[in-house]
Formats: sequence, structure tokens, C-alpha cells
Amino acid sequence: MNGHSSLSRRAAIGAVSILPFSALRASAANDAPAVGLIGAGNRGSGVAELMARHTSARFTAFCDLVDSRMAEAAKRTGSEGAVFYNDYHRLLESKVDAVIIATPVYLHPEHFEAAAKAGKHIYLEKPAAIDVEGCRRIMRAADSMDRKFNVVFGFQRRYAPLYRQARQAVADGQIGEIQLAIARFLKSEGAAAVARRQAVLSEAEKLKNWYAWKQYSGDLIVENNIHSIDVLNWFLDGHPVSAIGSGGARRPGNGDTRDHNFVAYTYPNGTQGQLTGATIAPPGYREVLEQFFGTKGLIETSENHIRYRYSTTNEKIEKMPRNMTIDAVEEFVRRIRENRPENTAVRGAESTLTAILGRMAMDARREVTWAEMMKS
Repeated sequence: MNGHSSLSRRAAIGAVSILPFSALRASAANDAPAVGLIGAGNRGSGVAELMARHTSARFTAFCDLVDSRMAEAAKRTGSEGAVFYNDYHRLLESKVDAVIIATPVYLHPEHFEAAAKAGKHIYLEKPAAIDVEGCRRIMRAADSMDRKFNVVFGFQRRYAPLYRQARQAVADGQIGEIQLAIARFLKSEGAAAVARRQAVLSEAEKLKNWYAWKQYSGDLIVENNIHSIDVLNWFLDGHPVSAIGSGGARRPGNGDTRDHNFVAYTYPNGTQGQLTGATIAPPGYREVLEQFFGTKGLIETSENHIRYRYSTTNEKIEKMPRNMTIDAVEEFVRRIRENRPENTAVRGAESTLTAILGRMAMDARREVTWAEMMKS
């Protein structure tokens, strides 16, 4: 089956037509990268809106299977004159400089490979893929790219100044050697989502609610908790060597993703990183943070604040000044404009593989090693 038929049967995708990168560098007056959105759902449109508001990027095209989504994304980004596509191949054949890929997770490898071959700067929403082979595909595609292209994942914490300061504090030994890391990603699930799960769904309807199904989303730990997992890997300097965990689903209705999980990762130096994730918290509840317990103190990172605690009388809390996604999209565009690209595909894939390792440990109900996972 070709990419177009697969696309039209399975999920929403996106595209953009824009000015070539060489033309951008040639004229200071035209210092505005043209960006296309592939996948105009809630997350994709939200990232595009922030990029349009806070950077010089121009959205000149959108791609999705649903025209009304593209129209709404164009409105949110002030791009009413943009071109709409229903086939992402046409987007990639156009003169786009960069693409945001925000399609369902199971389509990420296919869309990333195509964007890499087309020679585009890529902002890929997390995670990389739903399985090991998908992650391998993305790493191979990224490795084949010319290093002049900017390739990043939507791990916005990596770009928040306060997160970076906290990471530097760990590297500088301010809290001593890390003895234990704990991450929590706890939130409620909206009533509308619960109602959709309780309905009898056709395959097409399942695809509209792809996040509820492991075969499309990779499960809760892969699609959602990966933000916290990426921070664990970042602060602990690499991926774990093994994992053991447990989880399940307490909510009624359709969908086969877990709604709660606990995974204990062991890193190469013996440090344990413990992850707790859930979507069964009371309505309106949200707690997303990471804690690093060192021999000299504690650093707590979160989407709302950073806390440094060295003693009962020595504690400092700094509030997050703004939405961290703004920091991520600003740096993405700035690196394109300044011709200072980075290629973060391998670390993004490794964080995804760490989430997959946790899922495998829960499925197997035993400890699973990194080496075993990579052979699967």
C-alpha cells in the first residue's frame, strides 16, 4: 500500500508550502522561516499558534484529513491565506523550510522519514514511535540527514531556562550525588474523553480517539508520561539499563491503554528513577513534577516551578515565567535563522525507548533489560 492510501484510511496528517531556506538567508528583510503544520489537531494547532505569536515564522500551509481543523489552525496562527493539503506528500514537495509533525504517534516514523528525505527542518511532537522498530526508523532517518537541518522533539522542558539552570546545578554538584529520582505525572481525564471511551466505536472512530488505544498511541506511559521520562534521562545522564513495573486500567469503557502505572528504572550507576503516572485523579487535579534527591540536597523541577532545598532553613523556589513550549519553538526558529542547527533525534528516540521499556516490563510482569528490549 502506498503512503497516500495508508494516510487516507488511518489518520490526520499535515503539510506546508513555503520559501526555501537559501532564500531566507539571502535577504534580511525576509528573515521569516516558512513552516508547515502536519496534523492540525489540538496539540499541533497549539504549538503552531505559539510559534506564530512568538517567533518570526510564517505558516503558509497546513495538512490534515479534516478541512475544518486546517481552517481553525490557520485562524489561530493568523494564516488565513495559507494553502491546505490533504496529502502530506504534496506538502513535502512544496518549498517548505520546516515542518511541525503532530500526527498520531503510530504515524510518526513514516512522516519523519518523508520529511527527512525531503530536506526539511523538523519539529516532531513526542514520542518518537509506538515500538522499537519505529524508533530505529527515526534514528536511521535522522542519521542520514545533512547536519544543516534542525531536528528537535517536543520535549519543551529541555528548552526552559529554569530547567536548564536546574540541570546545570546537578552537573555542578550542588546537591551532591543523586541517590534517587522520582517523577509524577498525575492528572484527571475530561468527562468528554470518558464518554467517548464508553461508546461502541468503529475502527474509524477508534482512529479519531487514537490516544485510547495502544496500537496507535503506545499506551499512557509512551504517549503522556514520556515528558517526565525524558527529564529523568536528562538529569541522570542517559537511559536506564532495566525496568520493572505494574499498572492497569480502572475506568470503564472502550480503549485498552492503562490509566495508571508505576515503573522503577535502574540507571547504569545503580540510581533508581521511579515513575508514577495516572489519568484517574479527581476532576481538575494535576501534579507533574520530578524530584532529584542528592547527598547534599534536593532539586524539584516542574511545569510550574523549580525548587532547591539544601536544609530546613535554606530553600529557594522559582516560578516558571511562561509556557515552556514558547521557549522550545523560539529556539527552534532561532536556530534555523542563525544557521545553528541541532539534531536531537537520538536522544528523543532513547527517551521513547525508555518509555517502551517500562511498558514491556509492565506487560511481562518482571524486570526487563534495555538489551532485551532492543532485541525485541
